[in-house]
Amino acid sequence: MKSSAALQHVDRPVTSLYDEYPAGITDDWHCHERSQVVYATKGVMSVTTETGSYVIPPQRALWIPAHMQHTATSRTAVTLKTLYVDVGSRQNLPDQCRVFTVSELLKALINQAVQFPTLYDTDSREGRIMQLILDEIEAMPVDPLSIPMPTDRRLAKICQQFLTDPSLNQSIDEWSEQAGVSRRTFTRLFKQQTQITFATWCQQVRLLEAISRLSTGTPITTVSYDVGYSSTSAFTSVFHKTFGVPPSKYFSS
Repeated sequence: MKSSAALQHVDRPVTSLYDEYPAGITDDWHCHERSQVVYATKGVMSVTTETGSYVIPPQRALWIPAHMQHTATSRTAVTLKTLYVDVGSRQNLPDQCRVFTVSELLKALINQAVQFPTLYDTDSREGRIMQLILDEIEAMPVDPLSIPMPTDRRLAKICQQFLTDPSLNQSIDEWSEQAGVSRRTFTRLFKQQTQITFATWCQQVRLLEAISRLSTGTPITTVSYDVGYSSTSAFTSVFHKTFGVPPSKYFSS
């Protein structure tokens, strides 16, 4: 039986692992010797690193660079297909975490890859499929499914509070006062350390929490209020603008 630890030092450019997790499982903080593709074909996972948080719904995958400390939680029952990648001479693979859409081609290739023996022949069909997987990963469009975290401990404390309860609707002035800094310092540091504004960050947190709740079958109206929107129509409008589909069709897209 394959294990994650055993696959880190195999003399192959890409190795694969299939696993299933019940809802509510959170693993310990850890890292891998190889870069990793986390692909949930069923269910929703969330992954937290030292620099951000990510949500992985079906048909999306997360690239995690080698040696990146992270922890993962299965928000629902999850079917997981993982690739461990020896980046080697590949120049266009990401050097930071990235959520990307899994194309129909990449989906089919990964479904094949998890059936291969660990020591597949690199000059065979299996080897060519693994190389094509890397080509596809390099070309995949990035999804807006990440939550970068500021390094300033005052701002990070505010962010953790909002992550715990995304329905909070304090103004930036109120958040700044709670952090013990001026509004100008708060907004400047936040944009400098996350590359986005605090308002945009809050919106992304709300949308990603909404995806997790929608995946469990929670009604859209309930989700919209639970994550801080004043109406279902406002939530649906922002969701559609961000993801290209309304929340009612997200998991079938």
